[in-house]
Amino acid sequence: MDAPAAPAPWRPRANPWAIALTVTLATFMEVLDSSIANVALPHIAGSLGASQDEATWVLTSYLVANAVILPASAYLTTFIGRKKFYMICVVLFGISSMLCGLAPSLPILIFCRILQGAGGGGLAPSEQAILADTFTPKQRGQAFALYGLAVVCAPAIGPSLGGWITDNYDWRWIFFINVPIALLSLFLTNRLVEDPPHIVKEVKAAKKYGLKLDFFGFGLLASGFGSLEFILDKGQEDDWFGSGVIVFFTALCIISLVVLIVWELYQLKIKNRPILNLTLFKRKTFAIPFLLMFVLGFALYGTTVLIPQMVQTLLGYTAELAGFVISPGGIMIMLMMPVVGFLIGKVDPRALICYGFFILAVSMAMMHTFSLTSSFKYIMWVRVFQASGLAFLFIPINTISYNGVPQSQNNDVAGLTNLARNIGGSVGTAFVATMLSRGQQRHEAYMVRNLTPGTPAFENQIKALKGMFGGSGNGTVFGPGVHTAQAFIYNQLHRQSAMLAYMDIIAIFFVFCLSMIPLVLLIGKIKPAADVPMH
Repeated sequence: MDAPAAPAPWRPRANPWAIALTVTLATFMEVLDSSIANVALPHIAGSLGASQDEATWVLTSYLVANAVILPASAYLTTFIGRKKFYMICVVLFGISSMLCGLAPSLPILIFCRILQGAGGGGLAPSEQAILADTFTPKQRGQAFALYGLAVVCAPAIGPSLGGWITDNYDWRWIFFINVPIALLSLFLTNRLVEDPPHIVKEVKAAKKYGLKLDFFGFGLLASGFGSLEFILDKGQEDDWFGSGVIVFFTALCIISLVVLIVWELYQLKIKNRPILNLTLFKRKTFAIPFLLMFVLGFALYGTTVLIPQMVQTLLGYTAELAGFVISPGGIMIMLMMPVVGFLIGKVDPRALICYGFFILAVSMAMMHTFSLTSSFKYIMWVRVFQASGLAFLFIPINTISYNGVPQSQNNDVAGLTNLARNIGGSVGTAFVATMLSRGQQRHEAYMVRNLTPGTPAFENQIKALKGMFGGSGNGTVFGPGVHTAQAFIYNQLHRQSAMLAYMDIIAIFFVFCLSMIPLVLLIGKIKPAADVPMH
């Protein structure tokens, strides 16, 4: 007697690539919005009668709300289903975007940005989990290549697009442009996306057994990750632990996260659905990629902030021109992502990750040769080279993260890996801001020792320069043109000390990226992706 045939694997009724394009559309919109408002802050502050420091809450409020919802998205899906949760997030994101554009005051704008961050926080992990369920393991690499285009390219073009819209139209349009995209995404999602059987089963079980939302755990998660995001965003601005506010939120963050871990482990012990699935960290194939995704966010967002800031403050570029320096890197990623998607099924993903971090480290070594005379073309091509390495990281890291994970845990994997990338990006941005400020002060204090009256080299330089500013090139270091010459020298010292601080940051990035290569090898050999039933 023949054995009963295995049940047919679940497949969505719509074309998988149509689903991939649908979710990638919302991904691009959400990731873009996390960076597009940066260059518009002066215009927002001026329009709403706020200071520059007050206007930065427009960014902080979004990031805090985003960090809270990201890790909880898989848990919330259990109660209402992934498709419904995803559509609620799209609706919330679209409506709050419109309200941001209409906001008459800064407090209202900040409140709307909190809603927008909450809606956006649920999009990325849901989209990634949808792709993981829609495509077979063998096809995931190509699907993640399309998704990766949005995740990696959007931060690169966000500042340029935001600057162009602000300069040519009005800052409110950086929010209004989300509305038609959200409407299109909502229509396509409703028509194409569907929940797989395991999600439907979870929702039915939640209704049948009356599972209740874990308000205590959610509160711990909100205070822990919300405080962490606040610390990273405001730390340098408030002098880190010199500020009582930062000390308070640091203590709140540590206590909340420690208690959260204990609480989540207790939930597992009593067989309740935890908000964070910490059992995933028992797998090397998840724990190490989680760290690698953090480093990817650290390097991607850190250098995306560093390069435009450097060329604007030291080389005199406009915001639009600074955007053009890094935008070709996004084009390189677009060209390389399909190549990596093809290679992921042919080559050990560990080799691809090692190659990506090696190229990233080499690009940092090349960036260490930047100077105050570096050309636009040279800086642009170094960024393009760096982007070619970034393309080899996102897809393989995601692919390994899902290796051996039951389909029912795909949402958990997506939420945590996206959290790692976002927190890594916040750490990278905070690291650049802090190291730049402290490093510049250190180098300036060291260099100014040689710029005191009585130092022969300093006096000779003053004598050589004062003739250019209305004085005589001969004689003492007193008289007409001297103060202007001194100001000129100090300006040069200020620029050179800042450039040295940038070089220090780049050197640390280099060491950080290179040290990831041995870590990749600890993952162990990965079995080639194979099509497995998806019930």
